Amino acid sequence: MAGKFIVLKIIIAMIAFAANSVICRVALRGNHIDPVTFTDLRLLSGAVVLLPFFLLRKDGKGSLSLKNGFSLVVYAMCFAIAYIHLDTGAGALLLFGVVQLAMVIYGLFHGDRLSPGRAAGLLIASCGLLMLLLPGATAPMPGSALIMALAGLAWATYTLAGKKMPEATASTAGNFLIAASLALLVSPFISSGMHADGTGIVLAVMAGAVASAGAYVLWYSLLPHLDAVTASTVQLSVPCLAMLGGVLFTGESLSLKMVLSAGAVLSGIGIVIGFSRSESSGSSPAK
Repeated sequence: MAGKFIVLKIIIAMIAFAANSVICRVALRGNHIDPVTFTDLRLLSGAVVLLPFFLLRKDGKGSLSLKNGFSLVVYAMCFAIAYIHLDTGAGALLLFGVVQLAMVIYGLFHGDRLSPGRAAGLLIASCGLLMLLLPGATAPMPGSALIMALAGLAWATYTLAGKKMPEATASTAGNFLIAASLALLVSPFISSGMHADGTGIVLAVMAGAVASAGAYVLWYSLLPHLDAVTASTVQLSVPCLAMLGGVLFTGESLSLKMVLSAGAVLSGIGIVIGFSRSESSGSSPAK
């Protein structure tokens, strides 16, 4: 039962992550808001939602981490800026492809085992990502791709830090408080023109208060139960969900290359999860 509950929590978290991509793309595609203002409102609304949990914790100051808050604001700011020139699915594939690569390398250097079965799944998922980046009409712009790659490195750092956090809610609240403060400090220096209409404000608040705050708490609560390879690979389901959301909500076209790429990614994820669960069961002591 516990295993099924964890899978359910993973599914909810991945849907929320995909929703962030879709919401951000809708807001920017319609020029309802600029990326810097979107990020400010997203982080600020998430911080407001989580603030009571931070204040109610007796050792709240122990939940503050400048490193984690910095990783969160770098991810969120680069994420929004890169999405100006990226389709929803392509941006998510780039983001979580870099996340996967960074976390797998980290895991291997810190003792995670990569069995032949898991390695095969990882290779298939990675090939799906590389397929998207092949030259062609749907290949992403290099500058935006580089910024999204930086967002991926920041999110990988943030995710790996979550494996060591004893209290998911308080830690996430502290991270949002620091990230929101840093975002408000640097925004005037990096924005080329801040603007927002009512739709843009609502979308940014939805992204922060609903699709980010709660989802990040849920994700931090899951991370102690997942090794780095599995945690990185399951996140590759997000681009597939984001791709579907982009088609449904932003009118983006679905190319054959994107479909094949998503199929390879999902197949690789299924293989990694399947072998991870069987290896975990096989290594459990007999009762």
